Amino acid sequence: SNSSAESLDRLYPTVGSTKPPRKRTTSQCKSEPPLLRTSKRTIYTAGRPPWYNEHGTQSKEAFVIGLGGGSASGKTTVATMIIEALDVPWVVLLSMDSFYKVLTKQQQEQAASNDFNFDHPDAFDFDLIIATLKKLKQGKSVKIPIYDFTTHSRKKEWKTLYGANVIIFEGIMAFADKELLKLLDLKIFVDTDSDIRLVRRLRRDISERGRDIEGVIKQYNKFVKPSFDQYIQPTMRLADIVVPRGSGNTVAIDLIVQHVHSQLEECLVFRAALASAHQCHPLPQTLSVLKSTPQVRGMHTIIRNKETSRDEFIFYSKRLMRLLIEHALSLLPFQSCTVQTPQGQDYEGRTYSGKQITGVSILRAGETMEPALRAVCKDVRIGTILIQTNCNTGEPELHYLRLPKDISEDHVILMDCTVSTGAAAMMAVRVLLDHDVPEDKIFLLSLLMAEMGVHSVAYAFPRVKIITTAVDKKVNDLFRIIPGIGNFGDRYFGTDAPPDWSDDEDALST
Repeated sequence: SNSSAESLDRLYPTVGSTKPPRKRTTSQCKSEPPLLRTSKRTIYTAGRPPWYNEHGTQSKEAFVIGLGGGSASGKTTVATMIIEALDVPWVVLLSMDSFYKVLTKQQQEQAASNDFNFDHPDAFDFDLIIATLKKLKQGKSVKIPIYDFTTHSRKKEWKTLYGANVIIFEGIMAFADKELLKLLDLKIFVDTDSDIRLVRRLRRDISERGRDIEGVIKQYNKFVKPSFDQYIQPTMRLADIVVPRGSGNTVAIDLIVQHVHSQLEECLVFRAALASAHQCHPLPQTLSVLKSTPQVRGMHTIIRNKETSRDEFIFYSKRLMRLLIEHALSLLPFQSCTVQTPQGQDYEGRTYSGKQITGVSILRAGETMEPALRAVCKDVRIGTILIQTNCNTGEPELHYLRLPKDISEDHVILMDCTVSTGAAAMMAVRVLLDHDVPEDKIFLLSLLMAEMGVHSVAYAFPRVKIITTAVDKKVNDLFRIIPGIGNFGDRYFGTDAPPDWSDDEDALST
């Protein structure tokens, strides 16, 4: 058929067979674990936005590993072993099974009667796969479809993945498209004996899916094996590395890990770059500092004093937070409106012209600003971001986020109590941008900022509004604000600061 010929033309290399497409009753998707725990660290396989340089742009593209092979060849097990041995903290594990095409009504009927071939290249949405991998490789967030293998349709819900240091893409036809191959930095084919693959399918389908042995063998002989011979095995010669025996071949996996390590660039020391960049310029126009009245100056005197008790520190910090948020709200867009007073007279006033206001706190110190925001913004939505510093590299890393739906339509109040280098603030801004929040709708609020942090954020994101109650000039070699306020989170919560804390990295002590 023309459809079959067009599909085979997409294959690289071209497969010469023109046999009618084989049929298969169903397809299954392996679960994607959100994390793996090794003896050294926790590896987040759901991914996260990769780090960005001082310009706010991605410092490097992710390394993409393609894993191909037949059904039940052990691709996911090999992927897990590679992830554990790589020992990099952020990995995206992406399954091709998520990208089956949406079936037409006629195809739905064929699938219901076991007459639709799910192992044919036409069954996969290669355009969506390629677009998704391109965005992930560029460090952007993506929406992944959730496929229902019972109804042979996509669910309404989609899941979000973020770019990472390494992306592992696995599927039976991972090498079956020319454009897809261009995105793979390393291609691995898992070659497992057909008898072993059959035994694995027998064990899985009988114990987990309640099928009888005759039905499993019939399905394998009629659909799975012919499909492997026609569409999958020919792509083996495209692989950079072939792994015989699958997960049992630990020597091959060790060699793969060594190769990937040699390809990954050394991590940029981002804080050092921030410390030397854009520091001789005047403060940016996007910065708005609360007027230093005697009252504001007096509250700063109290909270900066190392002898101030915790109760007084909390009390006067809350007062400053309230003033800061009131000041930030005055910078939101307003439009004219007319209302009628109880005396029946018209009053020319102003009303907020945006859709909604959302607060996002950078944990843990940023959450102390949430009560002040709730007190002045009725029905405000709140999100949270947890950023921690890597003790080995000194770089900020995103560990958790919870953001409200449709946040891209809101003005976002991003809250952190102190900002020294701006590294954590820049990562938080990057997360919001990955969720399609317009840059000019982001308001970064902090009780105290260093000039370095102001310059860094403003240079990378020139349309983000930066709002604070005071700006200190210096940051020392340990990235502490001078004269500063101390570790805000520890003083507020009454915890002990670690010896190497920095002002805008209170998450270290969580």
